[in-house]
Amino acid sequence: MKKLYFSIIISSLLLVLPNSTNAKDSKKLTDPEIASVAVVANQNDINYAKIALEKSHNTDIKEFANTMIKDHNSVINQAVALVKKLSVTPKDNAVSQSLEKQAKETLNLLKTVDSKKFDKTYIDNEVKYHEAVINAVKSMLIPDSNNPELKELLQGVLPVLEIHLKHAQKVQSKLAK
Repeated sequence: MKKLYFSIIISSLLLVLPNSTNAKDSKKLTDPEIASVAVVANQNDINYAKIALEKSHNTDIKEFANTMIKDHNSVINQAVALVKKLSVTPKDNAVSQSLEKQAKETLNLLKTVDSKKFDKTYIDNEVKYHEAVINAVKSMLIPDSNNPELKELLQGVLPVLEIHLKHAQKVQSKLAK
């Protein structure tokens, strides 16, 4: 049941964060909407990591979670500084709302999953989440951004997200042994 629930959450997330083919067909986001999506996506991962720090006893999971908190807080701080500099107010939108809805479901799953299954559930979510976010940044957020500084911030964050994905995959591989 939990595995099915987890699969539904990830599938929904992948629908919310469009792939490169359907991103072209979807409504283009404005810069204030992109800022909102970026902040929500980063905050979601911070929230997942906080639960990992509470529930996990695995050193690799805790190290990964601490990295997520540090790095994603840094991205949020950069985004907030940029929107202040540009006098832009992040604008709630269908993508950010859907991310928030899915995050609530994922948080509930992470909070309620059996402690023996927590580490795998958390790191599997992190792999899928980072894959989806990287895809969205590449196929939607960067192409849709009009402001050169916003585009530069997104391009600068992309390598960090890719490092996170590789780190999550490494931890996932260790847990599978």
